[in-house]
Amino acid sequence: MTERITIEKTAEKYGLLTAIGLIILFFIMKLLGIVHIIELRVLNFFVLAAGVVMALRYFSSTKPESFTYFKGLGLGVLTGIVAALIFGLFVFIYTNFIDPAFMQSMVENEPFGQYLNPYIAAVAVTVEGIASGLILSFITMNYLETAETM
Repeated sequence: MTERITIEKTAEKYGLLTAIGLIILFFIMKLLGIVHIIELRVLNFFVLAAGVVMALRYFSSTKPESFTYFKGLGLGVLTGIVAALIFGLFVFIYTNFIDPAFMQSMVENEPFGQYLNPYIAAVAVTVEGIASGLILSFITMNYLETAETM
């Protein structure tokens, strides 16, 4: 029996892989002692971009006849949502249970840090990831060939 390829399953798979990539990037930055440099969060955008593009290319190559602009857009956004939710959950667990000192460091050193707590940090990272996924999906879909443009 062959596995049926759907937008949802593709988004789950590549969203999970993207979240793993984001977590690995976080730990690499932590090991290098640069996790506190807020401008380096732009690297998260590139990891998310790689995940969204891989999901879109996979789906378009396996189901080219049903790969339309809006299905691709939905797949990209859903991949971003899955990745952002998993990474947001990781941020919450990490800052609340694994390394509360990291959360305290953010409270003391970051702009608006006095308003931060693990919940707000997790929600902020999640919203940022979802918004980035939406933007990336719009950009990427303008360059991919769809069933409508074939």
